[in-house]
Amino acid sequence: MPTTTRKQHIEEFIATHLPTYQELALDIHQHPEVSNYEFYSSDVLIRQLEKEGFSVKKDVAGHRTGFDARFTAGKPGPVIVFLAEFDALAGIGHACGHNLFGTYSVLAASALKDLIADFGGEIRVYGTPGEEGGENGSAKGSFVRDGFFADVDAALCVHPAYHYGKTTASLANDPVDIKFYGRASHAAGAPEKGISALEALLQVSNGINGLRLYLPKDVNIHGIITDGGLAANVIPEYAAGRFYLRAKNRSTLNEVYQKVENVVKAAALATGARYEFGLFQNSVDDVIVTPSFDELFFNHLAQLNIPTEEIETEIRTSLGSSDVGNVSQVVPTIQPTVSISDDYIAGHSEEFKAAAKSEKGLASIAIAAQLLAQTALDLFEQPELLAKIKGDHKTSLAKGN
Repeated sequence: MPTTTRKQHIEEFIATHLPTYQELALDIHQHPEVSNYEFYSSDVLIRQLEKEGFSVKKDVAGHRTGFDARFTAGKPGPVIVFLAEFDALAGIGHACGHNLFGTYSVLAASALKDLIADFGGEIRVYGTPGEEGGENGSAKGSFVRDGFFADVDAALCVHPAYHYGKTTASLANDPVDIKFYGRASHAAGAPEKGISALEALLQVSNGINGLRLYLPKDVNIHGIITDGGLAANVIPEYAAGRFYLRAKNRSTLNEVYQKVENVVKAAALATGARYEFGLFQNSVDDVIVTPSFDELFFNHLAQLNIPTEEIETEIRTSLGSSDVGNVSQVVPTIQPTVSISDDYIAGHSEEFKAAAKSEKGLASIAIAAQLLAQTALDLFEQPELLAKIKGDHKTSLAKGN
């Protein structure tokens, strides 16, 4: 089958099935679920993948709402993964557009599946819960750790946004809980009998503030007190805080993690409190950008009738974090963006939530799926191109972001 015929198949498949996937995106939008509780959203995508002929395993990589869907050509060839997110934000719902994100990947994989018989190989869709964090969050880290990418050649996904843009470099993130255990006593009558867990936590906060002066400029530490006691006249026997430790790359962040733990140890020693310190979910790695992979995606974007003012050509660096970074550390990975709004919208806002179910948001499903499927098709059709991208990824990985 000629390349032009394959591309026509992708376009026709997407046009035919688009109304179904738009309904799925709206359905997920109307049922927002947070990390580890995306049962409804996960099942919506799983049922559609099974209808499309994928074999699906549920409850994978230690995540009860995670899934692994596969369609194989029955002979050796490239293994390409589409990443699917479907979690919402607590309180505000789908204000990051993951109701669209998951449908982008499932439709792209489905449009491509009947074309790989000529090349061999396998198409997979990994349903990765909790990108926004939370209970057992940042599932891509678990997928990487459990070997789901050991035989994978490349990974693709698209995120909804204000503008079309290339994969964004982002920061590594260690989300940590800090807990102190002291001894309660009357704060006025017998303060010498108590050990203040809150005082230990306050010393940690002050210690981190002092530490900031001696850290690289790309390091960002922020946190909150989640439990500071119940009564002002009782010395708190328990106190807890939650902090995000971020840095431009994993190696720097590992050093920061150790420095912060030393601050915690010092506070425990100074106050006599006992401490617990560690991750409350998966750590997140920095995103490794492979420019040639993004260029491949953008070559297809250039063939669409997209207004130039909607397209950002510069590679940006985000001060946030995404567990797509964990995947990018082991295989070439792209996460470009497609536009879902004509006016500026900030992520995690009511405006973004509205755009994720808007006419333009729903129309973006066809655009994103077509660009993803055509980019993946290039990797199947051109082994030398896939080899080059894998080589470029190794170069980017050696440099760091």
